[in-house]
Amino acid sequence: MPETPTYPGVYIEEISSGVRTITGVATSITAFVGRTLRGPVEDPTMVNNFGEFERVFGGLWLDSAMSFAVRDFFVNGGSQALIVRLHRGASTAQYDLPTTGVAPNDKLTLISANPGSWGSKLSIAVDHKTKKPGDTNLFNVFVTDTGTGVVENHLNVSLLTSDPRFVGRVLETSSLVRVKKNSSGVYVVPNVYPTEVTTTILVATLDGNSLTSAEITTGVNMEDNKRGLFALAKTDLFNILCIPPYLDDGNVDNQVITDAAVYCEKRRAFYILDPKPKLDWPDKATAKAAISGVSFPTSSKNAAIFFPRVKKANALRENQIEEFAPCGVVAGIFARTDAQRGVWKAPAGLDATMTGVPELAISLTDKEIGELNQLGMNCLKPFPSVGNVVWGARTLQGKDILASEWKYIPVRRLALFLEESLYRGTQWVVFEPNDEPLWAQIRLNLGAFMHDLFRQGAFQGSSPRDAYFVKCDKETTTQNDINSGVVNILVGFAPLKPAEFVMLKIQQIAGQIQA
Repeated sequence: MPETPTYPGVYIEEISSGVRTITGVATSITAFVGRTLRGPVEDPTMVNNFGEFERVFGGLWLDSAMSFAVRDFFVNGGSQALIVRLHRGASTAQYDLPTTGVAPNDKLTLISANPGSWGSKLSIAVDHKTKKPGDTNLFNVFVTDTGTGVVENHLNVSLLTSDPRFVGRVLETSSLVRVKKNSSGVYVVPNVYPTEVTTTILVATLDGNSLTSAEITTGVNMEDNKRGLFALAKTDLFNILCIPPYLDDGNVDNQVITDAAVYCEKRRAFYILDPKPKLDWPDKATAKAAISGVSFPTSSKNAAIFFPRVKKANALRENQIEEFAPCGVVAGIFARTDAQRGVWKAPAGLDATMTGVPELAISLTDKEIGELNQLGMNCLKPFPSVGNVVWGARTLQGKDILASEWKYIPVRRLALFLEESLYRGTQWVVFEPNDEPLWAQIRLNLGAFMHDLFRQGAFQGSSPRDAYFVKCDKETTTQNDINSGVVNILVGFAPLKPAEFVMLKIQQIAGQIQA
């Protein structure tokens, strides 16, 4: 703040320039929803490579299509994945550490940190070699995951809730075990420490059954309680959503697809749908009839579908070639294209090769691809000497008959990127004096952000005037708006649309005749 002059001399005051840099948000954080062998339940967890996914969530699992999709995502160029683990009927492992006390305080019950059969591989040891020998409240707990080799040593833990090393709180930081709580959420601990023991958890655990829509979106009050898919409300940002097949027949419930598309529109994210298995969609005609039918679960501008499924080696079945959902592969290509070219580049074409995909479940001709393309279904296509590539970039509003402005995936994703970036970058405007100086600052800051994107080639036009505009003045914000506490900002951009059809015209000319 300015200094109050009290003595003759020179006073220096720093004045803000009014520039507030807007930073573009990430564009390819991909959320995966489904079953895993282990890991936090309904708690979105970021993993940055497949090794981290293996460590936290158990890696590949035959009963989890999601685990294969996550691997495909990273293999094809993905870098950040949000994992939402769900289960149906999985149980935690439990072991009662005996004490010399009498019932009901004659044991300390530990449970595995999260459900799954992995908990049966835990080994627990207890000793009394603490910093205060003879103190019957202090003991050491050693936990070994014999499945992964991870070892945790929790030293000098106490049974006293007032102690900073209270065993209940200390084990909350463990990735392997917890102290069991009663129905009121209170830790159940004995009066004296557990006897020295080296043992293995004995209670059998279950991985549960295949998911249903009730665990994902259709359960009671799931969105309000941030459960299932809506657990993503606990995370700040995700850009792409994948729900790999979870039903025993390799499908996803139509209601889940509908709910997921609606949620993506709410969160400014993009949903990648998988086609049905070859058993259900054996050819082009079946897929065409399905996407043309009134019963198709969504026509969201924030969603796209890719056909057919891919065939890959299954590492858990001696590398036998099997059919897999393509969402993880496609999401990885989205991420790779964003990093190399920008979100405004269509994630399709000869650069959009599918790494690790030697074969497609169904081979399509160019004419068949043309029939599906005009209905908004993106096809996967083999190219000699190149491999299998993504050969379509339309949203589910990409049907020619709709003539939608959100026909193309890169146009829609660029708009979502702008919306999210500008939403976050204009939070400082709230409660500022609503007058011309504020409007000038808004135009300056948003204009600088848009101009930087123009320089990167995100928009059409040879000049900024042709490519974008930012308007915030007395025309957009009237006196009545000011009285209502409203400032209106109008941002326009000219999107780049992919060259979907390349027309080559070749003409034969006659040789010149000498006169």
